[in-house]
Amino acid sequence: MKKLHGRARLVLGLMSGTSADGIDVALVRIAQGAGTDSSRARLENFATMKLPRDVRAAVLRLAEGAQTTTQELSQLNVRLGQVFAQTVLAACRKFRVSPRQIALIGSHGQTVYHQGVPSRFLGTRVGSTLQIGEPAVIAAATGITTVADFRPADMAVGGQGAPLVPWADYMLYRDSRRGRVALNIGGIANMTVIPRAARPEQVFAFDTGPGNMVVDGMVRHFTRGQQHYDRDAQMSQRGRLLPALADKLLADPYFRLRPPKTAGREQYGAAYLKHILAWAATHHARPEDLVRTATLVTALSVVDAIHRLVMPRARIQQLIVSGGGARNPLMMTQLAAALPQIEILTSDALGVPGDAKEAFEFALLANETMNGRPANLPTATGANRAAILGKVCYPPPR
Repeated sequence: MKKLHGRARLVLGLMSGTSADGIDVALVRIAQGAGTDSSRARLENFATMKLPRDVRAAVLRLAEGAQTTTQELSQLNVRLGQVFAQTVLAACRKFRVSPRQIALIGSHGQTVYHQGVPSRFLGTRVGSTLQIGEPAVIAAATGITTVADFRPADMAVGGQGAPLVPWADYMLYRDSRRGRVALNIGGIANMTVIPRAARPEQVFAFDTGPGNMVVDGMVRHFTRGQQHYDRDAQMSQRGRLLPALADKLLADPYFRLRPPKTAGREQYGAAYLKHILAWAATHHARPEDLVRTATLVTALSVVDAIHRLVMPRARIQQLIVSGGGARNPLMMTQLAAALPQIEILTSDALGVPGDAKEAFEFALLANETMNGRPANLPTATGANRAAILGKVCYPPPR
């Protein structure tokens, strides 16, 4: 990691992703500077805390588009704020840091709806996004200024509100000699392309499509909820590829779209999984074959994106992988086999553990907000100009 210069402060980043399998908490020491040129950050500590089972079930149900009420949505927003606040305080105890030492919290919140591309609504075209986990509750319960709700500011200037991590990827991985791709394989897979010696306007990013979301859904279905993901690819290693299904899934029109583009549970959640399971019933497919095929489809969709959308625009020497997919040996082996000309490594090798990376990055984004600096990359989100992200909630006076 880079050395810190000048005054520094401690910032906590909170991230709960599309799979809602836990809350990642990163403790980051950030030296004050002027954005990507002189800001320096160091990961001090990291932990993942589980969401209460009933809260997770409610989140997943809403994120899958189940019927709800304004009362339930409002109540869950506050309940998640309480959970995030409790997580912050538990993390402070674990890290042996007093909440009074924390200058700032950056909370991504929990996405329950995201529509980056506008559609017709009430007589006009509207795009929208909703992350819940009330930051006023977090600030009041912890006594720490909290920045949250980062995506709407980008959408207000014509962006898709995602991906937002490319700015931090640029700060972390810009290299004067090597072109790099930062690939995060969470529920959705997304990549940031950072050409050699890139300027911010040369960076581009997009969601490649499903990451672990479909695999995780299959594992939960076939184990009746006893397992939530394919640990060490144990299930997929016992299966075989189903070419007909792979071809069907890879024919998804999303893969042919050009950036900027975003994906989410709306495309690759319960309805998508139900469609695959219906195909499986017709073709008498074994569970392990379905899991293997879905795993390889994720890897192959990433490879296809690199070949079609990245290589024509930039020479790439390194692929830096983070997220749950970095721990899936089948997925990583497929990436290496299909991209022999590119060095593949995990973000751990460059100083930020893969599981911590997104929480780390939201700490950086919150720091930029408090400094009044833009932190979206219009080349990544499609915005027509830069925007200062996030909304700030201050704690009650001490």
